[in-house]
Amino acid sequence: MNLAVLLSGSGRTLDNFHRRIADGRMVGRIVVVIANSADALGLEKARGYGYPAFQAADSAAINRIIAQYPVDLVLLAGFLKLYTPPDPLRRAVLNIHPSLIPSFCGAGMYGMRVHRAVHTRGVKVSGCTVHFANEVYDEGPIVVQKCVALADGDTPESIAAKVFAAECEAYPEAINLVAQKGVDHFWQGRRGDAQS
Repeated sequence: MNLAVLLSGSGRTLDNFHRRIADGRMVGRIVVVIANSADALGLEKARGYGYPAFQAADSAAINRIIAQYPVDLVLLAGFLKLYTPPDPLRRAVLNIHPSLIPSFCGAGMYGMRVHRAVHTRGVKVSGCTVHFANEVYDEGPIVVQKCVALADGDTPESIAAKVFAAECEAYPEAINLVAQKGVDHFWQGRRGDAQS
């Protein structure tokens, strides 16, 4: 599968993808990396890895770039804007969320906001969810979830570190599952969604 990676920040998830593709633990190849911020460290890393890398401010600009590449799957990797894909990729956008959906998700719930909310609520288990993105934040079909046990002494920062370690396993696993089963498999049975 040909992969487009959308990011907003440091590119830690891109680092993970790059390593796992190189060592054969993740299928596919990254054909383009796009950031919504020109000074995103992830863009610099992408260029260092040899990937075509661009800045684009909104979905229309992103889609003009994606149209120049043979993209099968769009991967949101710490991309902090709501993305509207072109029609052919409408059901082919994967996202990772730093909680176990449907808990601690929805508009405004991202990054450290999630981990602070988890800490405040005092839950004993958190984790991450890889899911297909649709028009509503964190509502598309779930592909993989990983649980993380929390301890009484955990801080929002330690929760974030534990969850990110789980994300490094979950996201490549989900991409491999999508490559194996096909995008439509995960949308079956959902109202108004793709058919098999």
